[in-house]
Amino acid sequence: MTRVLVVHHDIDIADQEVEALRMAGYEAELCTGPAMNRCPVLRGEPCDAAEQADVLLYDVWATGESDGGRRLIHGLREMYPGIPVVLTAPGLELDWVEEEGPSGVTPLTGVPDRAHLQAAITEALAHRAET
Repeated sequence: MTRVLVVHHDIDIADQEVEALRMAGYEAELCTGPAMNRCPVLRGEPCDAAEQADVLLYDVWATGESDGGRRLIHGLREMYPGIPVVLTAPGLELDWVEEEGPSGVTPLTGVPDRAHLQAAITEALAHRAET
């Protein structure tokens, strides 16, 4: 079973994403992210939850920082290059997001419902297998 770590600043949306993923057959774990907790990745330290995941599903606003999650996502890509990252940013186009190469992430466009989540996770896993 694919393990997905869901990190989101809005607990209600995070709960909906976790529930949708579980109904789709994923093992989903919730983290309220650095906006609510101390994030080891932002301190350059390993994250136990991230290390146990097959896919990382991050909301760009999870950090609560003005950079839109850029520093956190770059930290995750450096620390966990083998774990695919799906980045949710409904309604936003982020010019700093890399979709290719070792720092690449899979952006989820549209509403993060079950179908979109599944499609993005499938794409992220396939892309990571190609690199």
